[in-house]
Amino acid sequence: MSNEQRRQLHLDVVTEFRANAGKVGGQFANTPLLLLTTTGARTGESRTWPLAFQRDGNRVVVYAANGGRPNRPGWYHNLTAHPEAVVEVGTESWPVVASVAEGDERQQLWESKLVDAPFLADFQAKVPWQIPVVILTPTGQKQDNLLR
Repeated sequence: MSNEQRRQLHLDVVTEFRANAGKVGGQFANTPLLLLTTTGARTGESRTWPLAFQRDGNRVVVYAANGGRPNRPGWYHNLTAHPEAVVEVGTESWPVVASVAEGDERQQLWESKLVDAPFLADFQAKVPWQIPVVILTPTGQKQDNLLR
């Protein structure tokens, strides 16, 4: 898939997600998706990305695998420059701050996701760098009652 086709797919998924209270069809029909809106590392412009995720208490966790492509995804670079972002799940949205899991915490989150997404191991085998595990922690008022 070309970069332009991938961009169009992302745009289509974002549009469908927002039109259907977080539900999408096609290849992502059975995948829990969120929308992550970041600030561009170079441009400062707002960018929204559909991502698979898992819950970890009141946090959400995403994996910067980029489908096993040779570079890390743009949203990861954006978060390293500007860790403040916004997450949308279903019809709710809230601000988050991103951090990269390290050590035992990373290993635990990685191994727990491999149960649901064994393809992550295939992606890891394709790249020479360790796929980052990114934790999105809610900030502000919604911290205590999210993801019930």
